Amino acid sequence: MAGGFLAYHEPGIVDILTIVSFFYIVSLAEWISAKILRAGIVGQIAVGIVYGRPLADILALDWQETFLALGYIGLILIIFEGGLRARLDLLKDNFVLSMFAAATGVGFPIGTSYLLLHLGFGYGPVETFIIGAALSATSLGTTFAVISSASKTVDLAQTRVGAVLVSAAVIDDVVGLVMSSVIHNLGGLGGGNNANLGWLIGRPIVASIGMALVTPVVTKYIFAPVFRRYIEDRFARYDHLSNIFLMVLVLCAFLTIAAYTGTSVLFGAFLAGTFLSYIPSKHPDGPFVVLSREEGESEAHKSPTFVHTFERYLKDVQKYLMEPLFFASVGFAIPFVQLWTGKWLWRGIVYSLLMVFGKFIVGIWIPLWAALPVKKHTTKQQKTTNEASDEIECESCDANQQQVGSTSRWLSALLLGSAMVARGEIGLLIIEIGYNETSYVTEGGFITGVWAILLNTIIGPVAVGLIVKFYGKRIVDGEWGLQPLE
Repeated sequence: MAGGFLAYHEPGIVDILTIVSFFYIVSLAEWISAKILRAGIVGQIAVGIVYGRPLADILALDWQETFLALGYIGLILIIFEGGLRARLDLLKDNFVLSMFAAATGVGFPIGTSYLLLHLGFGYGPVETFIIGAALSATSLGTTFAVISSASKTVDLAQTRVGAVLVSAAVIDDVVGLVMSSVIHNLGGLGGGNNANLGWLIGRPIVASIGMALVTPVVTKYIFAPVFRRYIEDRFARYDHLSNIFLMVLVLCAFLTIAAYTGTSVLFGAFLAGTFLSYIPSKHPDGPFVVLSREEGESEAHKSPTFVHTFERYLKDVQKYLMEPLFFASVGFAIPFVQLWTGKWLWRGIVYSLLMVFGKFIVGIWIPLWAALPVKKHTTKQQKTTNEASDEIECESCDANQQQVGSTSRWLSALLLGSAMVARGEIGLLIIEIGYNETSYVTEGGFITGVWAILLNTIIGPVAVGLIVKFYGKRIVDGEWGLQPLE
């Protein structure tokens, strides 16, 4: 009730110790799993399972709900940062390839789900579609978290395979949210609701395509020219203060537009990041063209970039508070005890392995694309190597170069396929909507799907961490690695 107040009182010692232990153990679990499995998020999800309702239920329910909300803000910040750091030139150049990769990543899980669940296990066709839809989504938060953690050794965001991964994951995420909206409305239709099915399905699709098409156009021809001509020079006076104001304004605007038009707020967060990365002038004399954050802060006519502002004011909060809460909240939503029952155990494991293949096959597009008669992208290093081989005119050198290039392509394919495996929050959202809000998904189907989501969310990041550890240098130096700035 407005006009009242909340009575202030000292929290009990049990509450204080519970909160302290939760945050400490989340950090410790992240460090241990990062050292052992090369995937820190696995430890955070495990702590969420233990402290949440799935197992020990140590945290109070209202705390878990609060952490879930804060964690979702952390997810938004993860994706927003991914948009800020994205190489727009690489996203543009590899868009067609990304579309094929995304279509494969959606089609294969749904198609193979029908083969196993419907034909093999006898699940209903609608139930199979809902479970397959949950497993067709790629966890956008996990994807960007993996890219961020790998950046300590390999900056995947600046590589060609990283650009394909980001685009395909974003498209899969949008498709997954469209499916979740459709599945959410299936329950109402089943109850006799006379809603327009075409509009229920079409609205999120139209909204997503509309935002994807309109945003680049208005950014390039309206907002970027206005910002560069009238605003950015004034930004240099206030540095981070003006940057953070614009970042909050743009992010909130995109989230609101995405929510009210019916598409994913996560897609809105990514578009907000790419919007801010594009609007500053790229001319060497532009205020935002700096070699370091220190230059932008110290020079009167220069300004730190939006990435610099994010790193100074938001990065630590995201990394040490929001991101751990997000992955722990994923653990809150996993029905851990029910997973270990009867035939659902072996069915879940078999289905999990099939779903690993369903996303892993996406990587095959890299060697296929290299074999197609399309324009090839070459790095400066490759051009230098090719010039040297032409001068030497050594057939053995050419053969060796081709072998190295082929190996690099297959390693990049391995990385792309592994990074697409994690399902995470979107998969859980879709299957829980299907189970809780429709009559189509049975308990057995729900448990089977959750098994696949859980194991895939663990297997994917672990595989990426190992690939980056042992083969990251070879991927970066290859055709699908680092690309020169245009």
